[in-house]
Amino acid sequence: MTTLHGVPALGTHPVSGSLPSRAETREQLSKASYDLLVIGGGILGISTAWHAAQSGLRVALVDAGDFAGATSSASSKLLHGGLRYLQSGAVKLVAENHFERRALARDVAPHLANPLTFYLPVYKGGPHGAAKLGAGVFAYSALSAFGDGVGHVISPARAQRDVPELRTENLKAVAVYGDDQMNDARMALMTVRAAVEAGATVLNHAEVTGLRFTRGRVTGADLRDRADGSEFGVGARLVLNATGPWVDHLRRMENAGAAPSIRLSKGAHLVLKRTSPWKAALATPIDKYRITFALPWEDMLLLGTTDEAYEGDPGDVAVTEQDTAQILDEAAFSIRDQQLSRDLITYAFAGLRVLPGGPGDTSQAKRETVVTEGSGGMLSVAGGKWTTFRHIGRTVMNKLAALPGQPLAEDMEPIARLPKRLPLPGIANPNAVAHRLMADAPAPGPRMSADTARHLATHYGSLSFDIARLANDDAALAERIHPDAPEIWAQVVYARDHEWAETADDVLRRRTTLTVRGLASEEIRARVEGVLNRRR
Repeated sequence: MTTLHGVPALGTHPVSGSLPSRAETREQLSKASYDLLVIGGGILGISTAWHAAQSGLRVALVDAGDFAGATSSASSKLLHGGLRYLQSGAVKLVAENHFERRALARDVAPHLANPLTFYLPVYKGGPHGAAKLGAGVFAYSALSAFGDGVGHVISPARAQRDVPELRTENLKAVAVYGDDQMNDARMALMTVRAAVEAGATVLNHAEVTGLRFTRGRVTGADLRDRADGSEFGVGARLVLNATGPWVDHLRRMENAGAAPSIRLSKGAHLVLKRTSPWKAALATPIDKYRITFALPWEDMLLLGTTDEAYEGDPGDVAVTEQDTAQILDEAAFSIRDQQLSRDLITYAFAGLRVLPGGPGDTSQAKRETVVTEGSGGMLSVAGGKWTTFRHIGRTVMNKLAALPGQPLAEDMEPIARLPKRLPLPGIANPNAVAHRLMADAPAPGPRMSADTARHLATHYGSLSFDIARLANDDAALAERIHPDAPEIWAQVVYARDHEWAETADDVLRRRTTLTVRGLASEEIRARVEGVLNRRR
């Protein structure tokens, strides 16, 4: 058994019930006949695959990168009704968003969604007055049936007790409302798992090199496995293009003359170490339409976001010095300087919002879902919000059922008959899971630390017990990956054997929080790659 810096090699033996190998999955994809091939493993494609598999269709899902590897893991990590939409009178939209948010937080994924109190500071000379914002948060909470309490206004002194770094100079009042927060990559992975449990076949790091046609209709795709270069193909009665910022690229594979259907807006974020505990988030109005967020997230502080038109290669999107300066400058409206030191930045990331094509400022564009059918019968879906991903999946399924000349509807369970709030895998009370993880440690081994137990409970739910069993069977897997992070090595083995992790970035950026904490050193990356290379 090899060692690295005196540490035994980890994850040498596969876990029972592991995923099929990539070769086995490729063979299945090549030989089976699918009703629906979903190209794109962001949350829209994942949600559609989940709902399609629930409805009885034979579903395949592929992505050129990792699941949630682009836009879907670069969000503001919020499940929210959209307070700013009230300003444009979109009352019905806010109510619908709240319905989906509550369903996720209470019935579908209570182990992955966390309630979060928001403080909206009102400064002298700001774009909105205290009375207006007070009325706004009351209406916002009413549209949520007051499920998160009643929106109200509090004094600056009271707000500063919960947010010690809040600027109080010229602060007149603070409006209060409630929403929810998540780790977007973890939510996406659990939804992939739900799709697989419903019967879908999935493969990440599989790039589409061309579309297949039968009598002018798109009936599948040719792919290349980026892990080893293997080429294979997938046949399907219907192909769904859910590639997000790349949606028009795939549409041009179907029809070289296809006109652009979307435009892109870049949203950048910064992650910082916190100088003090925060018990609430800040949502600070920058102008009439934009709000900048400061969110306590994963024991850190998440700042953002920007909103500017983007016209380059989606694969090249990155945080620039201009983005960093803008985010810090806007955060300084309501946050004291000591919390905004550049030395505290651990990570920066940017994603691309997919917006309907058209003129106007991207910050004022509707975050709506666009579904189009191409000349070869391929459906393309783009846009929308994380909060409504289940609703978008149902919308696409209804579109499938209504397609003329497509027999899929005959083979589908009507979407209206599917469970309205089917839970994601691992559903459990995270407090109860964390308590049991600490209490059930086998003697004479050490008890699991409280922060690790809490982290596992809020990222895996009841599936945490599978990780705990790995740690109990191998003491090396119970060790922390880094002393300043709650994750343990058992999570890396679990990511390899149960969560489709192929690369160190898959593990460190999306299946753990090591990268966003700024702790993914070269030594840790090498050890993670060693674990991944020992897959069966």
